[in-house]
Amino acid sequence: MEDRAGRPRLTPPRNADTTRQYVPGVEAARWLRSFGEVVRSGLTIEETRLEPLLALRTAIGVALVIGLTLWLVSPAYAASAALGAYSAGGATFQRTWRPRKVIALGAGASLAVSTFVGYLAAGQLVTFLPLLAAWSFAAGMAWAVGPTAGIVAVTTVGGMLVTVTLPTGVGPALEHAGVIALGGVTQAVLILLFPIRRWGAHRDALADALAAVADYARRLKHEPTAPFDPEPLMTARDAAGVTPSQARTRPHVLHGPRGLAERIRPVVATLADPHVGAPADGPGRDRARELLDATADILDAAARSIRRGTPAEVRPESTDVLRVDEEHEVLEGPARHAAERLVELLGEALEIAGSCSARGRSPTPSGPEGAGFLVRPTMFRLIPVVVGAVHRELRHDSPVFRHAVRLAAVATLGYVIATQLPLGHGYWAPIASVMVMRPDFHQTYARAVARLAGTVAGVALATGMVWGLGPNTQVLGALAVVSVGLSYTLIRTGYAYSQCFTAAYVVFLLGMGGQAWEQTVPDRVALTLLGGALAMLAYVLLPAWETPRLPGRLADWLAANGGYAAAVLRSHAEPTQKHRADMRKALLASREAHAAWQEAYDRARREPVRPRGLTSQEAQEAQKALERLGRAAMLMESHVPPADGRAFPEAERFADALERDTAQAALDVREHRNPEWGHVEEALQAWEDPAADNRIPVVRREAEMQKRALEDLTTAVSRTPLERDVSSAREEGRMLAAVTAEGDGSGTAHRRE
Repeated sequence: MEDRAGRPRLTPPRNADTTRQYVPGVEAARWLRSFGEVVRSGLTIEETRLEPLLALRTAIGVALVIGLTLWLVSPAYAASAALGAYSAGGATFQRTWRPRKVIALGAGASLAVSTFVGYLAAGQLVTFLPLLAAWSFAAGMAWAVGPTAGIVAVTTVGGMLVTVTLPTGVGPALEHAGVIALGGVTQAVLILLFPIRRWGAHRDALADALAAVADYARRLKHEPTAPFDPEPLMTARDAAGVTPSQARTRPHVLHGPRGLAERIRPVVATLADPHVGAPADGPGRDRARELLDATADILDAAARSIRRGTPAEVRPESTDVLRVDEEHEVLEGPARHAAERLVELLGEALEIAGSCSARGRSPTPSGPEGAGFLVRPTMFRLIPVVVGAVHRELRHDSPVFRHAVRLAAVATLGYVIATQLPLGHGYWAPIASVMVMRPDFHQTYARAVARLAGTVAGVALATGMVWGLGPNTQVLGALAVVSVGLSYTLIRTGYAYSQCFTAAYVVFLLGMGGQAWEQTVPDRVALTLLGGALAMLAYVLLPAWETPRLPGRLADWLAANGGYAAAVLRSHAEPTQKHRADMRKALLASREAHAAWQEAYDRARREPVRPRGLTSQEAQEAQKALERLGRAAMLMESHVPPADGRAFPEAERFADALERDTAQAALDVREHRNPEWGHVEEALQAWEDPAADNRIPVVRREAEMQKRALEDLTTAVSRTPLERDVSSAREEGRMLAAVTAEGDGSGTAHRRE
């Protein structure tokens, strides 16, 4: 068999590792470079919008429970109450679309249960260690549901480790559990009484989606084939899911604009593309740039309007551009059709931007997006969903399952080691481990570095203050509340900086409880270092690398993109509501596969392991090819006729061929075989190019773009064993050169240039 250049195409055997064996120096260079990126990532200040009012309200909740328990009971109970309030408050800062009060109640209740159950088994290691291992494993599996569930579940492991040392009997243990739950109730009540930016996260998600399309239109002015990141649209769709009770109180402005952004995106892409839209230069291109600029301005105004809940002004120049002069319009054919459709959609966006308010009712765009709402299961109906998600991850090759095993092993081993050391508060070591561990390598190592740096800085700061102020319970309690507020304020700017004030908060709590700082401070630093080292070592011994999984992720994305392209073609072949619904479903599946690939690829790039199946260059070329395939389908989607439009069978034949070849090619990519596109070539050759209908030639040209994208994919992933060996050797050379440049400082100088 020969490739397109006439060379013999050698297909590697099934499941063969076609990459060459790396020498130890290259492996060491990979680890050094990865660790350097880890340190930079862990200590990086993330640019994000601070939310001081939310931090203040949550800190007040901590202050209330500390003050009341200090006044009514004792410092020991105040420490338990502070733990519950702090954990419940921290859970409300996680990215979730459920009401914050529900998250606070759930976090406080689960923490109370874990501490009480932990105390019942804490009498003997033979009973406590199995419970700790089982609970940690369950907390790790909670990541199957999502990051918020995983983080809240890990917090309960920390609570189990800390509070078993506080009570002296079953009765006091139950009291401590009740006080911890009271902390969660306090936070929930404050959220109910003093709401801050109700539906604020949902507004931000929708505004970000509109702003993303506005930025896309702005980039298309200068780069007609610019790529589009669908993540903001995916996030907005996720945020649009509400329970029936939420649907009754959701602002009307959150109903329709997401569908508007979805419909505008393919239209602006079609208008800007010189192959199927406006010409590459001349008056038509100038007119297209005017429309794209007006699109960006109007969508930005709509985004500001939704985010702030107030009407927004649009520049008169932008509205003037929307006036279409039938006599002097320079755009023709498909470009004119796209411009007219864009003007119609921007009219809806103008209504949103001009009439949106916090209390008023904004217009809901017509179409299926405004007809109903996406249903999110209630807390009780969520149980089978959680069980199903966890069951799907119960396999040995699942990253979530391997994370759960690591978490259970490290928590148990860390507790055993720390209790045998001549140090107090041995639970700090396993707590440090479980709080930094994540299902992927980079986050685990970055958080371990950040936690150690933040702990050392926070402990040093708080120790100096405790030493200078002396054992004053009220003052230390106040400082603990201030530390909580600062920790919440900086919670999204970087783990190290938030952890600094969290460490100070713990020191103040222990000082409030009568613990001598000379005993607690050195112990906490040493045990934090031990816990971080155990977390890092666990990922080396039981990794879940994404690098070997890249071919599978690429195959999933290829199959999903092929299904989406076939669904669009069938909507052209037979424009019915059913085919439109299938097209929407296939688009969502394609986006999910794209997001899974992107997440896996980003993780793989930061992993210190050699490529397996795909080198970095091959992965980048394959990604570009699949992006072009998806973009061609998106352009084709903008020309889908209405339900009563004309149908033609050529699109159906090409859809069948495309779906068949992409499904087989996905299997070939998984097995490291070269994909073939014989059926696509035959269907395209049989597809005549009639000139009677302007729409049909455009669709056929887009089908040709899809075929070229598939051929580029074959070029990207098809390598003979010799070519793969040479590619791997080149990648080794680039790695060694990069590490050497970083070592002598030339890499930094080059980046600054």
